[in-house]
Amino acid sequence: MPVSIAYSEDGSRAALRFAHPKGNILTREIMIGLRSACEDLSRAGSVKLVTLTAEGPDFCFGASVPEHAPGEIGAALPEMHELVRDLLVLPAPTAAVVRGRCLGGGFELALACDFLMCADDAVMGLPEIALGVLPPVASVLLPLKAGYARAARAVFTGTPRNAAEWVHEGLVTLVSPAGGLDAAVTGWFDRHLAPHSAAALRHASAALRLDVHDAIERLLPRIERLYLNDLMSTDDAAEGVRAFMEKRPPRWKDR
Repeated sequence: MPVSIAYSEDGSRAALRFAHPKGNILTREIMIGLRSACEDLSRAGSVKLVTLTAEGPDFCFGASVPEHAPGEIGAALPEMHELVRDLLVLPAPTAAVVRGRCLGGGFELALACDFLMCADDAVMGLPEIALGVLPPVASVLLPLKAGYARAARAVFTGTPRNAAEWVHEGLVTLVSPAGGLDAAVTGWFDRHLAPHSAAALRHASAALRLDVHDAIERLLPRIERLYLNDLMSTDDAAEGVRAFMEKRPPRWKDR
């Protein structure tokens, strides 16, 4: 199945997993499936940690580029933004469990979680600028979570960074050898969250996310309009998608 939920035997943990051939690309179908799973998880009152994981060696190569073409993006982008809102209101702490490449929209999903827990081969970044566009969710969340200067470097250059580098910048909670990541996440959960009340964790999650949620509600609609109404009317945004699909360097017109 493209999206699934697995609960631990005692119901204290839920693993939300998605899968798509070749890099777990975030298509509208995957996003709709994740939103439906979030609705199910919203009723899971005894859960103390929700992990967001992906099938295979890479977390996510990013959003579907064909779905970001003019004529398609008007449906795909709002769906992504609603998914982020759904993740931000889950009634438990959340952790993105990241292996391999975690890029673009995949990194934005990870940023919507409370914790990032990474394999030592994890590489995270925002390559949208190379396609002539920008990452709307990361434009809100990354300055809040890592600071403006680090966010500016990530968004303007598109350069990915490995998990160890993001640890030094305060974004990543845990790094483990890839083969031991699941056990490391379990050990962290057993030490830090399992001893606590699910009710207390639920309310603490709501309290701690207020600032993030307010920023999303205040800024993301404005960025979405800028993206759809202004950016997507430029020659270069359309050229970036064409160049990617045609497997060639883009020929920017700078307009």
